[in-house]
Amino acid sequence: QVQLAESGGGLAQPGGSLKLSCTASRNISTFFEMAWHRQAAGKERELVAAITKTDLIAYSHAVDGRFTISRDYAKNTLSLQMDNLKPEDTAVYFCKGHQRGAGDTWGRGTQVTVSA
Repeated sequence: QVQLAESGGGLAQPGGSLKLSCTASRNISTFFEMAWHRQAAGKERELVAAITKTDLIAYSHAVDGRFTISRDYAKNTLSLQMDNLKPEDTAVYFCKGHQRGAGDTWGRGTQVTVSA
């Protein structure tokens, strides 16, 4: 079973940037769709950005124009470039891969904290 591992979280100041990475234990081309979700304390997990195998990309309204999702097949990595960070971006960020007929695979998450 493929495993996903997030990295790159940490502390950033408002207006700053962070880049998250999600590395898969095997070829990410097996996923029809990959996505980043986040869960803030006391809130439900929400979709942040998603990319399909056919290169369709979607962002939540909250991050559109500030975050960029990308994928590197050679490195089996999904990335999320986060710019102009806001305190409300503080959350645990999770990577997810979806395989048709096989369901979802989740990483364990990485903490992002945006604070002055």
